[in-house]
Amino acid sequence: MRWGPGASIAEGVYRLRWYLIPAALVGVLAGIGSYTFVYAKGAAYLTDDPAACANCHVMREQFDGWTRSSHRSVAVCNDCHAPAGHVAKYVTKGINGFWHSLAFTTGRYPEHIRATPRNKRIAEAACQKCHAPMTTAIQTAHPSGETIACVRCHDSVGHLR
Repeated sequence: MRWGPGASIAEGVYRLRWYLIPAALVGVLAGIGSYTFVYAKGAAYLTDDPAACANCHVMREQFDGWTRSSHRSVAVCNDCHAPAGHVAKYVTKGINGFWHSLAFTTGRYPEHIRATPRNKRIAEAACQKCHAPMTTAIQTAHPSGETIACVRCHDSVGHLR
């Protein structure tokens, strides 16, 4: 296959096709992603407003529980469900947002929301950060020496049931 001025029209069309197909695919995916972001009120999830978490009907129970909990006056969703630091926070929001939007787009989401192991570690770190004096004393005083997760005993504190 020749390149340049001596190339045939067929060769040019063949090469052009291998540029246009990926470009069209990227364009379609960007369009679908943009539409989903706007339709799902994606910009709201970039804020710290807890009402954004209630945009999705599946999270309504958790949001209502938070409004009745003691944490309502001291923490918003991101304080417990996103890691500290802007980069880590938005990477986590991006990962979770992708999986949430995929679940809702396909209609495949559980009736009862369950945290992933990664998100459980993030929430546990938030408990430890805010309640460090108390949790440090508990960890060192526990007779078994095992590490205990706060939510093992306090699973409904942030989302009062």
